[in-house]
Amino acid sequence: MKKLVLSIIVGFFLFSCAPKTKKAVVKEGTLKKPNIIFILADDAGWGDFSCYGQEKFTTPNIDALASSGIRFTDHYAGSSVCAPSRSALLTGQHTGHTPIRGNKEVMPEGQIPIPADVYSLPKMLKQEGYTTGMFGKWGLGYPESEGAPNVQGFDEFYGYNCQRLAHTYYPLYLRHNGVKVPLPENEKGQNTYTHHLIHQEAMAFIEDNKDNPFFLYLPYTIPHAEMTVEEDSIFKKYKEIYPQGKPFVHKKNHDPSLSHEDRFYGGVYADQAYPRAAFATMMHHLDNSVGDVMSKLKELGIDENTIVIFSSDNGPHKEGGADPYYFNSFGPFKGVKRDLYEGGIRVPYIVSWPGKIKPNSTSSHPSAFWDLLPTVADILDIEVPKSVEIDGISFLPTLEGQGKKQKKHDYLYWEFHEAGGRRAVRIGDWKAVQYRLNKPNKSKIEVYNLKEDPKESNNLADQKPEIVQKAKEIFATARTSSAVFPFQGEKLKGI
Repeated sequence: MKKLVLSIIVGFFLFSCAPKTKKAVVKEGTLKKPNIIFILADDAGWGDFSCYGQEKFTTPNIDALASSGIRFTDHYAGSSVCAPSRSALLTGQHTGHTPIRGNKEVMPEGQIPIPADVYSLPKMLKQEGYTTGMFGKWGLGYPESEGAPNVQGFDEFYGYNCQRLAHTYYPLYLRHNGVKVPLPENEKGQNTYTHHLIHQEAMAFIEDNKDNPFFLYLPYTIPHAEMTVEEDSIFKKYKEIYPQGKPFVHKKNHDPSLSHEDRFYGGVYADQAYPRAAFATMMHHLDNSVGDVMSKLKELGIDENTIVIFSSDNGPHKEGGADPYYFNSFGPFKGVKRDLYEGGIRVPYIVSWPGKIKPNSTSSHPSAFWDLLPTVADILDIEVPKSVEIDGISFLPTLEGQGKKQKKHDYLYWEFHEAGGRRAVRIGDWKAVQYRLNKPNKSKIEVYNLKEDPKESNNLADQKPEIVQKAKEIFATARTSSAVFPFQGEKLKGI
């Protein structure tokens, strides 16, 4: 018996002293890599959530997410439209460097592809052993191109490859890993609402990968136009609550020469007699979906080891009958989708990470979509290759409540390639905006103090020539040329 006890003691000693296999270690000694979920609303404004001031409807599940973690007040989208904003999010580069700098269509399905060799968040996480899934709207490359989701680091993809085809919630098909999934029931009417399909597949992904670290990118299509919802009790309730507003009618829906397929591939929005009620219903479904995700994490016992981030890809839209002015969707700012004023690019940003982020926190740290990649790299102690140009800065110190250690951006930069060319830069509390770059004689730099004038109503350009000059210098140096996305400002560096 003594020999047995001695053997056990010696064996335990030898085992405890033996060299351990090195495991991936995240900050503060956590041995298991955290799951990461990024939920992206489509065209929801800063003010479209009750935790950011919305008063005409509530978003209780998103509010609860904010209460469980940190709510950013000065966070910015990558751009003021879909594709470039998402490119900035995944590459860690602003629109002066990221490969996709505008919405550029490829017919009949898809957009200009992001290059195959681009370093991106999903590729980085795959290299670290994460299972990666993307469910929703892509918009960064047509099917079977080098920009398709499965080529760009996602193990599983389900949803819309093309953002134009995502203009309808009742499409003829979705795609699963590039393969068409027909929805024949939608050929003769509105029968299968795809938000629910996409959400169900995302929930299944969480269930299937509960035992291993996963990255779930969940770019829902809601509340992007078209303003179409199911005739459910929620829609009926909102129809009774809100004044009707102006019904939306698209003439192409009443053109007998166009087939249902023509309208689908053309991205034609459906008619809507009650667009305000439809918008509020979409926000209700979005909020419920966030609640489902959080409930599933808790049910599986992985909620405390999962980082959940929620945001929107740009400011509120006004297509398909949407009325951001009625809902004050842009909050205390001015501007909507396609604007580079605050309303077009300042977006909600919520991060929850139990045990790591202090509940009910807020931060006014100026940050942007291109900060996500370096922040995740910082959390996981990943060294981004020196050959990769990253514009982002990790905001992990802010998440950990160590604001004094937080490095700040010298500036945040945006360029927009539609509407004659627009660009903007935030430098501390100062913001410079320039529109109509295609008309040099009329294109003037505007200057605003965001701390004193968040609505950008008092142009201080004449009083602050030094800010104008600083903006000119940044505009001239903050970007590289792109053969695919030439920019008006390239010819106007001196203005």
